[in-house]
Parts: sequence; C-alpha cells; structure tokens
Amino acid sequence: MSSPQVLLSKAAALNLLLTSGRRLNRFNGHVRVITRSASSAAHQKVCVVGGGPAGFYTAQHLLKACQDVQVDIYERLPVPFGLVRFGVAPDHPEVKNVISTFTQTARHARCCYYGNVNVGTDVSVEELREAYHAVVLSYGAEGNRSMGVPGEDLEGVYPAKDFVGWYNGLPSNRELNPGLDCETAVILGQGNVALDVARILLSPIDELKKTDITQRSLDALAQSRVRRVLVVGRRGPLQVAGTVKELREMVNLPDTKPEMVASEFEGVAEALKVIPRPRKRLTELMLKTAVDPPAEKERQRRQAASLSWGLRFLRSPLEVLAGPDGARVAGIRLAVNRLEGTGDGSVAVPTGEVETLDCGLVITSIGYKSLPIDPAVPFDPRKAIVPNSLGRVQQAAGLYCSGWLKTGPIGVIATTMNNSFDTAHSVVEDLTSGCLDVTSAKPGSTGIGPLLDKRGVKPVSFSDWEKINQEERRRGAAQGKPREKLLDVEEMLKTART
Repeated sequence: MSSPQVLLSKAAALNLLLTSGRRLNRFNGHVRVITRSASSAAHQKVCVVGGGPAGFYTAQHLLKACQDVQVDIYERLPVPFGLVRFGVAPDHPEVKNVISTFTQTARHARCCYYGNVNVGTDVSVEELREAYHAVVLSYGAEGNRSMGVPGEDLEGVYPAKDFVGWYNGLPSNRELNPGLDCETAVILGQGNVALDVARILLSPIDELKKTDITQRSLDALAQSRVRRVLVVGRRGPLQVAGTVKELREMVNLPDTKPEMVASEFEGVAEALKVIPRPRKRLTELMLKTAVDPPAEKERQRRQAASLSWGLRFLRSPLEVLAGPDGARVAGIRLAVNRLEGTGDGSVAVPTGEVETLDCGLVITSIGYKSLPIDPAVPFDPRKAIVPNSLGRVQQAAGLYCSGWLKTGPIGVIATTMNNSFDTAHSVVEDLTSGCLDVTSAKPGSTGIGPLLDKRGVKPVSFSDWEKINQEERRRGAAQGKPREKLLDVEEMLKTART
C-alpha cells in the first residue's frame, strides 16, 4: 500500500478524525486510519460493478498500475467473491485460496467495497458514469442457457448453475430442494462443472462433512438414493471440455466404478499422436479407464463399489420424458450423433438414431450466460456479452467490461484473471493517454452515497462482510466445518450491522 496506515484504539482514532479530518475504516475490531493523500484525494475515480473474480482482479491491477486511482467495487449481494464463493466445488478449498488476495485488494487504502447495491435497480449505470471517470462492468453470467427441448420444465430438471448454487449456499437457490430419490441422474454437458456435480452426487458424506457445503444440502445428499450418474456430451472423447484433474477425481472416487462404452473410443488412440499435451493427458486417462483391463487391486475395488458413473458421447437431448404423473422427469430421449470435421472444430450431426435413458434427475450443464443490466448499456443477446474491444465497450467512452460479460463463460479463474488484467490495462491506458477527461473532478462514492440513502439502500462495507465471515466460521467450527454459510440475505444484513 502506498499510504501510511495505523491501527488505533477507537478513542484515539476519533480524536484524529476531529483534529485532522482523516477518513476512517473499521477493520477487524479496530479502526483503520487512511490519510487523504492515498484515498479521498485520489484524483481518478473508477468503479467496478461486480464483486466476483473479474471485479477483484480488475481492481487489483488498477490499484497496482495507477497510483492516483480510487477504485470502488459495487456488488449486488452483501457478500463478496462471486463464483469463488458460490461456484467452486466445496471439496476444492485450494481453489478458494485466491480469496486472501481479493481480501488484500478490498483492504487497500484506495479501494472500497459496497455490497448490497444492485446496479441497474438501486443506481443506474448512467449515474455511475456521472460520478466516476471510468466504469467497469464485471458482473458475470447469472443466466442459464436453455436446452430448447420439450419437457425441460418438468420437475427434476435443474440447470447446473442452480444446483451448484444450492449446495454452495447462493441465497437465490437455497429453496431448490432437488429430488434425489431416484437411482439414475443424467448430466448434460462434459465440462468441469458437470464433473463437479457428478462428484458431489456420489461423494462419501463423511468427506463432504469436512467442507463448507451447506448443512441443508449435506442433509439432502445423505438421504440421496442416486447410485448412478451419466455425464452426456454431444461430441466425442476428443472434445470433452473438462480437465484431467476433475476426471482423475472421478476415477479415484471411493466406492464408485466407471461405466464407459469402449466402442465410443474407436480411433481415439491414433489421434493421441497429434493432440496438444493437456488434452492428450485427459484422453489417455479416459482411454485407460474405458478400454484397458484394470490391475488386480483396481478390479477388486470396482467389484466392491456400490455406485457408478460414466461418460456418454455423441448424444444430444431431444426431449425430457415425464413419468405417469405427467409432472416429474422419468427419462430423456437423446439423438445419436456423428462428427463432421476434426478436433475442436468438429460438429455433431444427428444420425437419425434415437436412444432413451431412464432417469429421475436431469441436470443441464450447457453453459451460463450474461444478462443485460441496464438499458443504457449495449448488449449482444445472441452472444450474451457486452460488445467490446479489449474491454472497451463500443460507442461508450469510459465504459468497460471484464470477465464473462466480456468474453462469454469460458475458461477457469486464471483465464478470468488474465482477461480482467487486460481490461484494466485498457482503462489505465485511457486514463493516462488523454482518451478520458480526468481534468475535471468526479465525486465517486460521495456522489453515489446520497442517491442510495435517498432510495433506502444501505451498502455493506468490507468490514461489515468480515462480521458475516466471522459468524459463518463460528457456526462452521461448531459443526467441525470450515464455515457454515448464511443463506438468507436479511440474515446477512442483520449480522453485518450487529
């Protein structure tokens, strides 16, 4: 940090406030004093809309690259970190370590976090543009892609985003209550999210108990009757979107055995010679699992397993089938495909053959999509992105986008980091080159605060979030878990303001 910071008693800090006019931030039970030179006097004001990975990475790069910028992060929920909190699988705690980096960014002298502010409803993008020299939209992809087939609205059919939100404690999904009283579940899509969902459905409860999965989800999974999970893709083994790490976790999952169709791997071994290394490792593992006879120890393990999982290729959904009651899913009808072209450019073409799978649960993992946030912001509904060039929103000087809103829902957290750094670089370029007028002062949050107050919106600061964090950890410790997430926004707000 570029400014001096001191932790003082509350009385000493208040005395400083009265005598020197310095700004105060509450911080871990103390009061943090931040000099004007590093914060309130920062000449260039930038706001970031969205407190997920894209938003925090954008803010991080801006603070590092520009010593005269104040960055304010606005987030719809009271709690920060977006998909790191609500999307990363609970049994992947190492992926969540990035939260420590985001926390450092939020505590930076020239950064402020404002949770519980719904941009587009509580405050408009135009009002933000009036108050800031630059506005970066980084609010991610909250919509679900539709299959567009009959029966997808039946009970027992869920988007993977909602199912993941359910077991990860996303407030809007806390009442999902998915039906797990069936033997077979079908997951459509073969990316990492699909493999995460399959693994959570089949993981031993004793292992999940050690994670931050919500207690409500844990109780439901403990009563689950799901014994078989099929992960279905429209193309072949060489086009699987998941990574070798996630597939290896499935292969090694306790009390499970793989259920593959060896004939679906014809010709794959020959292709190994020319495919890139990451895909080669993934394909080799699939081949070994599907085709090679297992060693004795593995054979015995598979024989003793009570659960199974499998990858199914060259299948596309045609219709979700209802049971006798006409309301709940009982199966899915799939088109059998063939591939035209090679590699990632291959296209699945229906052969005319049809296959039906009996199942009581269908989870669609076919992609997220961004949604328009404000009529004033250009939006491409077909690509579900904000049209941009290197993060600069087209025909809107001073407006930028980063993350999935910029590119569509692709890549992992590291991809989002690079994507966001690129957008931040564009912002810094424009701030320093004269493309943006920074000669006139902008009020930043001091201009937005009165608007929110008039509209009855009370933002949650980062120190308020730390109260929520502390309470979640306390509840988790009582159950032998790293945390027990608060699921209700009102409870979050009550905890933050205690």
